[in-house]
Amino acid sequence: MSQFVQRRDIDFLLHEVFDLKTLLDAPRYRAHDRESISAMLDSAEAVARKHFLPIAGLLDANEPKFVEGRVEIPSEARAALRAHAEAGFFALGFDEADGGLQAPTVAVLMASGIFTCANLSLANYAFLTAANANMLRAFGTEDQRRRYLPPMLEGRWFGTMCLSEPQAGSSLADIATKAEPLPDSFYRLKGSKMWISGGDHELADNIVHMVLAKIPGGPPGVKGISLFLAPRYRVEADGSLGSWNNIALAGLNHKMGQRGTVNCLLNFSEGGDTLATLIGEPGKGLAYMFHMMNEARLGVGHAAAMCGLGGYLSSLEYARQRLQGRLPNNKDPSSPPVPIIEHADVKRMLLAQKAAVEGAMALTGYCAYLVDLQKIADDAAERERLDALLGVLTPVAKSWPSEHCLEANKHAIQILGGYGYTRDFPVERFYRDNRLNPIHEGALGIQAIDLLGRKVRLDGGLGFDLLCAKIEDAVALGRLESELSAETAALQEALDKLRATTRAVLASNDLALGLANATIYLDAFGHVLIGWMWLWQATVATRALHARADGEGRLFYMGKLAACRYFFRYELPKIDAAFTLVGSLDDACLSFESSWF
Repeated sequence: MSQFVQRRDIDFLLHEVFDLKTLLDAPRYRAHDRESISAMLDSAEAVARKHFLPIAGLLDANEPKFVEGRVEIPSEARAALRAHAEAGFFALGFDEADGGLQAPTVAVLMASGIFTCANLSLANYAFLTAANANMLRAFGTEDQRRRYLPPMLEGRWFGTMCLSEPQAGSSLADIATKAEPLPDSFYRLKGSKMWISGGDHELADNIVHMVLAKIPGGPPGVKGISLFLAPRYRVEADGSLGSWNNIALAGLNHKMGQRGTVNCLLNFSEGGDTLATLIGEPGKGLAYMFHMMNEARLGVGHAAAMCGLGGYLSSLEYARQRLQGRLPNNKDPSSPPVPIIEHADVKRMLLAQKAAVEGAMALTGYCAYLVDLQKIADDAAERERLDALLGVLTPVAKSWPSEHCLEANKHAIQILGGYGYTRDFPVERFYRDNRLNPIHEGALGIQAIDLLGRKVRLDGGLGFDLLCAKIEDAVALGRLESELSAETAALQEALDKLRATTRAVLASNDLALGLANATIYLDAFGHVLIGWMWLWQATVATRALHARADGEGRLFYMGKLAACRYFFRYELPKIDAAFTLVGSLDDACLSFESSWF
């Protein structure tokens, strides 16, 4: 079994759960068919196996170095990203009119996940570049798109997002970077940005920074934030590279994981002017950046699932090969030891990983599928409904995989025992890499406040109501399969508790009290969604078994049903205490005085 991809599960999601054919029949995606999508995934696996996987340990052990004002990274990284670009993966999801391949978003997500599982540190550069280019495509001028989009889609130039600052952190209203107007529509950026992934390196010919800054004289807070494009090297009118743009590398952040991804502090206009051009309209920078952030949050959730997958597959392989101990009913010490996969507690830890990883992959994949449905919808009202549904799902799709697939990585280490704690096996690297995902692109607590404080309330709760209706549809389909009666009843009960808890919080006039336990609400909300994903998968698997699937197909579907049963018996019941606490509007955390610590 491969340690970085589970193609059968990807095919199951694309073709049996989400019904990719619906997308491929639409005019937007008619250039693709099932065979071409399969070939695309085959290519992703081949490139990842040859170029990404072999250097994952190398990049982890040799993190970037700050040498004479520049970043040094093992040369193998540039070669691997060049192979990724030459295979067309930077341009995979972009429109044909822009030089892309116009593949469905859900297929692009799955292909990207293959690279992520093989080598997350390396895949980050492509991920950030695609998100940057998507924002440029959506809000940039014709001249900006002409100069910057083609080299990014060709993988010659990379992209970043520059939001945080040392003194502001996640509080973007407090950023201090200024953008002073200059002649000829340019601005001079002055300030510093912290935690910039991919912010400086020699892996590409240029780096395109999207920078949040304030124009002097603008309104205070977030209303005064604008978005600017600032390249590492200035770009002439004909697209050629000009002089250095005075974006200085001030230092590197030495990280617990994802070490192959440069993360740094940048100073703008150090020793000269950093010239930038405005993206869109003044004062709308945060709205534009959230276009990129929402895409990034879905990507982070899927990356977390793929880190979990890497640990799961590695620990599964180990558990099948490692001989140790005997089963409880065997008292003969002279009998041979059994593979540890035969021990019930090892099976429990493997099931916990499988349930979290495959549930999370289904959730992030479904969100990407909704993006595709938006793109092919002719009706504006339908697009608005899909947008509302995505709005509610996105904070959960980012956060639940980040928390619970990290927990899956913990189980992978535990299965390997002492070996899992060493660098002789990749499971400890998967854990370290995954630990960032609950933090970046909006930390867990921020996502919780976004969900409970905003998303479930928007448009009179439209997105939340649409979500509940979708879950009830899945319950209705599940009820048609007698084998799933316990699961359908449990999911309906969980949905009822989610609704009741949400009503209780929204009825409170004290916003601070209502949001005091938002993170617990978010986690329980996620459990309900993953229960939905598992019932959906189990319904499809049951029908396949009724159609007399045999051989490896039967084993695959039986595994799906067993993982569903595990989640509903071991994980979903945890929501009871969580929803009871949230619905009671308990103030234990809110009322605790800081001095009492």
